[in-house]
Amino acid sequence: MAIPVDHAALPVRAWVQVVTTQSVVARGITSLLEGSHGDLVVTFDGPDGGEPDVVFFDVIGLHDGDGADLDHWVSHTSSIVIAVTRDLRPDLGAEAFERGAAGAISIGASAEDFLEVVEAALTGHLADSRVVAEAEEGTRLGSEAGLTWREADVLGMIVRGLSNRDIGETAGLSINSVKSYIRSAYRKMDVTSRSQAVKWGVQHGFPLDVD
Repeated sequence: MAIPVDHAALPVRAWVQVVTTQSVVARGITSLLEGSHGDLVVTFDGPDGGEPDVVFFDVIGLHDGDGADLDHWVSHTSSIVIAVTRDLRPDLGAEAFERGAAGAISIGASAEDFLEVVEAALTGHLADSRVVAEAEEGTRLGSEAGLTWREADVLGMIVRGLSNRDIGETAGLSINSVKSYIRSAYRKMDVTSRSQAVKWGVQHGFPLDVD
């Protein structure tokens, strides 16, 4: 169900920009949103020197580039930045949030979902959006295997080379609890050894070290 929208708080016109390295993505989002939607008109151009109200940033750009463009939109403009996430690359969505994206939406979302996110961004209700919440959950590393946040946390420490004892001390867990989380995570990842778990983790975006 879409969040309640205070239509009185909506501007008459919203300027949206799509930032992506793939023209088909730009065309797709534009075709979903451009035009009149009841009280709101969505446009994809604005005045010279102005700033879009909402920027949809395709996270594949973090794979193709160094992220400087995302940093610019987040840190040097007043635009509300929404990460367009890729289901097979939750690590890129996670990185977009780390760099300051205000919300997220899956690249496969419907026109209604994209419009909901635009309206939520414009009215300050991103935190209440079901669409954003679902996309944000999909950016959690290990979510594609069904890992809980605690299992993913333990796996992240395994990938970084911590021993079970170190993991327990860092996370405030007993050794038996650490072993239990490891066993359940291994089942979900379909691995049977620590080396396999490390390989799986690296392949699915878990960092080898953390600054």
